[in-house]
Amino acid sequence: MTELQRKILVVDDDDDILTASKLLLKRKFGFVQTTNDPEQIPMLLAANHFDAILLDMNFSPGESSGKQGFTWLKRILELDPDSVVVMITAHGNLDLAVEAMKHGATDFVSKPWQNEKVVATLSAAVKLRASREEARSLKRSNRALVAASASQEQALLGSSSAMEALSSLIERSAPTEANILITGENGTGKELVARKIHQHSLRAEQVFLAVDLGAVSETLFESELFGHRKGAFTGANEGRIGRLEAANGGTLFLDEIGNIPLHLQAKLLTVLEQRQVTPVGSNEPVDIDVRVISATNLSRRQLADENSFRQDLLFRLNTVELTLPPLRERAEDIEQIASYYAGLYARKYNKPNKPFSPQALSLMQAYSWPGNVRALRHAVERAVILCESDCFEPIDLQLETHGAAPAGDIRAASEAQISASDLNLERLEMRTIQAALQKHRYNISHAAKELGLTRAALYRRMEKHDL
Repeated sequence: MTELQRKILVVDDDDDILTASKLLLKRKFGFVQTTNDPEQIPMLLAANHFDAILLDMNFSPGESSGKQGFTWLKRILELDPDSVVVMITAHGNLDLAVEAMKHGATDFVSKPWQNEKVVATLSAAVKLRASREEARSLKRSNRALVAASASQEQALLGSSSAMEALSSLIERSAPTEANILITGENGTGKELVARKIHQHSLRAEQVFLAVDLGAVSETLFESELFGHRKGAFTGANEGRIGRLEAANGGTLFLDEIGNIPLHLQAKLLTVLEQRQVTPVGSNEPVDIDVRVISATNLSRRQLADENSFRQDLLFRLNTVELTLPPLRERAEDIEQIASYYAGLYARKYNKPNKPFSPQALSLMQAYSWPGNVRALRHAVERAVILCESDCFEPIDLQLETHGAAPAGDIRAASEAQISASDLNLERLEMRTIQAALQKHRYNISHAAKELGLTRAALYRRMEKHDL
């Protein structure tokens, strides 16, 4: 909305002031309403949305105490808390005007006024009103997004002793402000646990922001997390807020924390200790209030290696440490998880919801699931799409070709599947990616490195081949 579309209300008992202000302000603003009777203010506010109000301090002859202005300022703010009110005062009443600002007025202009001063003051007031409305709109949107996210909350599936212990830890740690480190293999549901913690925390009504550090290049790490100012580097055509500042007041989930190089780990540690970020290209630190939940697929032994991970950063991150068990260690949960996703994908693809045959359940419970819950979910999705019988059978899961072999040398088994006579490039690519994933137990970073791909490129090829 331009200034020519803005509405201004002028309230003063001097008709000359009203006439002069209307002639002056209508050149700048689209609508200028004037009145010499403050009793009309409630009616005018009900009928119009004013972007700024110019209000006199006194309305009776000989009155100079400013009490009437205070009274109507209070009334206006009661009717519309977002109102932006600029007081009109005589030279001798500057102290009263300052007092009015303490009670909610935005600014003041003195009589006799300078036209440029009045226009500039009201222009600033109009911008303040717009920023307040934008902030209120963003808060409403954020609350709606939080509510939508909470309504779609997915339960942590499984009733095994390992999952019960994990749920107990979440219940005890979520309401605190402690930083939490979640460890576990790929596909075990670390982000799901992080969201669960946030939804049961004191910050549940604030933003939850997830950052996959494995997908952030080293050169963009500081810009992504700390933000940057316009012109800070080539291509920085405009300023950008960092993820840490964007999550202010809420929760920041740092996934794949183990992928951060050592020298950048030091910078992250400094930010977490000082609770301030300095955007790239700026010398002014910005205070932040975020709860950090991080996750990694690195083992405890790898995290303890000072050559790959700073121990002081580890201490800062893992006030509470949660370890997610791999699916192969909680086979008793597989039926519940598979049934949940079968119903989910049956609704998605408009298919009948079917049970699993005893043979299919036995196969799933005996399978090693190198991709954990993520791999099980994909297998069930395929079964829902492909199944033509009244229940899901082992053949519908296609575990022999889409997962790691249950036993034996995985790499040899993968190589044995490649027929020397089959030189189709698409199938060769799929089998090579399968072999790399199986070799590294679905560690995306390690598999991508061996294949000579970026993580993003590997994800695209996995999606292409439905892996």
